[in-house]
Amino acid sequence: MNATVALILALAVGTYAFRLVGPALHGRVALPARVQELLAAAALVLLVALLATGGLTEGGGFAGWARPAGVLVGGALAWRGAPFPVVVLGAAGATALLRAAGVA
Repeated sequence: MNATVALILALAVGTYAFRLVGPALHGRVALPARVQELLAAAALVLLVALLATGGLTEGGGFAGWARPAGVLVGGALAWRGAPFPVVVLGAAGATALLRAAGVA
């Protein structure tokens, strides 16, 4: 077995073990309220960072104005409680219309 296969297997076992710890320790470990608040805030910050990098950059540079506008439309639809397919199609449609209109 070469090193690549061993690394893939080790990562697979580690990922499975990491996912198994949550249900196994649920109810046995109590986190303080402050830690729970910080974890919720950290998750929100990570999601916003992912949204910003995915929605604003492409190939290490600015993606143009059409993509952020599409992300904004999708965010507005999600905030208004639209179903997920409507959010995705609305964001993609807004981006496509802007690109067809010549907005890069």
